[in-house]
Amino acid sequence: MAHRLQQSSAAFEEALAEQMEAERRRAEELRRRAVRRSQTRRRRRVRRRGNARFIALVVILVATAVLVTIGMFQLLFLVMG
Repeated sequence: MAHRLQQSSAAFEEALAEQMEAERRRAEELRRRAVRRSQTRRRRRVRRRGNARFIALVVILVATAVLVTIGMFQLLFLVMG
């Protein structure tokens, strides 16, 4: 009976060790996924900000060109008129 108890105890310990290893692997995989999701969100956020800044720059440049052109023609009209 003692031999059977030792085998049972050894099997239990082995199963427990396997379960702990599986839990450790699962936790590590979850951590890796969380890191990947975080990096992906950060890249998207940076890209979105970059696009918004580029659009703002283009709008400002076009508006400046339009205002300078209008000002030039008004000044020309005053000088010639």
